[in-house]
Amino acid sequence: QVQLVESGGGLVQAGGSLKLSCAASGRTFSNVFMAWFRQAPGKERQFVAVINWISGYTYYADSVKGRFTISRDNAKSTMYLQMNTLTPEDTAVYYCAAGKMLLLSIVDATYDYWGQGTQVTVSS
Repeated sequence: QVQLVESGGGLVQAGGSLKLSCAASGRTFSNVFMAWFRQAPGKERQFVAVINWISGYTYYADSVKGRFTISRDNAKSTMYLQMNTLTPEDTAVYYCAAGKMLLLSIVDATYDYWGQGTQVTVSS
């Protein structure tokens, strides 16, 4: 089993920045990909970014490309999401996820483990 705990959410003004963290524990060696998803009120969960835990390869949703940066610290078993130039459209609960699949995926159903989520609210 893998446990994921997000932190770093909060309230920020438009144009501001936040950095989310996702600490992993348990059988973390079995995870190949870790990702961030988000879900706004009344909307489906949406892919944000993914990182290959071994190679460091990253991939982003078009809506966040150039503004968000996903990274990981292998020694700390922690993944990060640096979010810059935030807009009200970025307001959502942000979830981290981990998967054992061998191919990169932006589909939430392919991920095996999920955190509890952290709220990000961007005011205009």
